[in-house]
Amino acid sequence: MSGDALLSVRKLVKTFGEGEAQATVLHGIDLDLQRGELAALLGPSGSGKSTLLTILGTLLKPSSGTHVMLGVDLVAASEAERTRFRNENIGFVFQFHHLLPDLTALENVMMPAAASAGRETAAMRARATELLDAVGLADRREYRPGAMSGGQRQRVAVARALMNRPALVLADEPTGNLDRQSADQVMALIGRINEESGCCFLISTHDEHISARCRRRIELVDGQLLRDDAIVTREAD
Repeated sequence: MSGDALLSVRKLVKTFGEGEAQATVLHGIDLDLQRGELAALLGPSGSGKSTLLTILGTLLKPSSGTHVMLGVDLVAASEAERTRFRNENIGFVFQFHHLLPDLTALENVMMPAAASAGRETAAMRARATELLDAVGLADRREYRPGAMSGGQRQRVAVARALMNRPALVLADEPTGNLDRQSADQVMALIGRINEESGCCFLISTHDEHISARCRRRIELVDGQLLRDDAIVTREAD
């Protein structure tokens, strides 16, 4: 692991299938993510972006290579250990918000904590309320997803990702279903949360307009790291 990197992978390979049907999607990826980064993951469809995010999120194991986060060897960890680690340290935002339609915004945001604990608590409600206030949805706490706009639903999804105070949020095309104005609002929100909380965001996107709002750009092509721009310091922004 490089320095005090939040996350480090080395020689990461992912292969699917067997025999003649075998296909290698990731070819020996080396990557570090630092605490507090706001990084874009770029690449055409089929480049391996989603597979890499899925592995970094501990939802999928690599075929070979190392994956260490917060000092924990996540390749050697058991499935139960990986699940616990993921719930405590990683948040997710997807292109489709995946909110539960019968729950209110507040209940959706609480879900990661409530699911882990098996119940809701007053502390969870307070945390979820704080997050919805922070994403500008104080007046939508009791609304269900069907009564909100696409941009509002995605802001609820961002709040949900932050519920357990993760060190890392992985966002897979989080603005892909939004119009430009809503996408800009979501990215402005992510940028502000990144600055204020120090949470690291890795955002997969096809959109150069979105990637330009990040301080680091990482490009995958055919499962290989083609470009990794130097990190731009906040003082130089």
